[in-house]
Amino acid sequence: MDRFHLLSVFVAVAEETSFAAAARRLQQSPPAVTRAVSALEEMLGVRLLTRTTRIVRVTEAGARYLEDARRILNDLEEADRAAAGNNATPRGLLAVTAPVLFGKLYVMPLIVEYQTTYAQTTVSALLVDRVVNLTEEGLDVGVRIGPLPDSTLRAIRVGQVRRVICAAPTYLEQHGVPQVPDDLHEHCLIAATGLSSTPEWRFQQNGAKRTVKVAPRLLVNTNDGALEAARAGFGLTRLLSYQVAPQLASGELTRVLGAFEEAALPVHVLHREGRHGSAKVRGFVDLAVQRLRADKALN
Repeated sequence: MDRFHLLSVFVAVAEETSFAAAARRLQQSPPAVTRAVSALEEMLGVRLLTRTTRIVRVTEAGARYLEDARRILNDLEEADRAAAGNNATPRGLLAVTAPVLFGKLYVMPLIVEYQTTYAQTTVSALLVDRVVNLTEEGLDVGVRIGPLPDSTLRAIRVGQVRRVICAAPTYLEQHGVPQVPDDLHEHCLIAATGLSSTPEWRFQQNGAKRTVKVAPRLLVNTNDGALEAARAGFGLTRLLSYQVAPQLASGELTRVLGAFEEAALPVHVLHREGRHGSAKVRGFVDLAVQRLRADKALN
């Protein structure tokens, strides 16, 4: 049998955890799918799947082989796209991830523009405030804020943001403007635990880094919640600059302790495709890079 056919069948069975479901996905008969997997196992001399009456699971060897098989099939598909030319129209499912509020403010408008332009695309957006492994979770494109660990991902820098402290003018008029980080002990603080789970706010003073232990009166698990409390005049909050850019621009919030802010954090668009790249990923990445680099709030 064709080796790539065997790999495709094995990947389908492993992902569906069912021979019958894999057969429906591949539009083949269940016996043909079973024969293909058996032929692959016989060729390799190792058991790739464990079969029960209710479910199919990969063995330890099968899990390792599954990762390699996916990579090989993806490389083949990429080579086909490259041979077909770089002007192919984006189509198919694109999986994107970004932090929650960044996704709401920046990525969702990009997705709408992308899908309006390319009618044959479907997009799945995962907006979460955690570091997502694109490869393990089957995602195509991600936006990440902060330093990047070493990885095989392609990263394109599109801007930078800072952690800023701000409050409503009415609050500052009533309670005064903090002049140095230690003044925060005399203020009502709002902490967004989605940004940091520690009761410390970090600063840079006279070229040296320092931390101030804070005792927030309000702890909220979303950045949106902290922002709303600050807008209401309840106290000072610490968020990323893009999260409060509209409110700072309108004067609804005022930035304080700007001279003590930490160094800016980079913003990158990440993807895991090779030098050719699929049209769907290339189209979205190109759009994201162009739009985000042009946004004043990120530069």
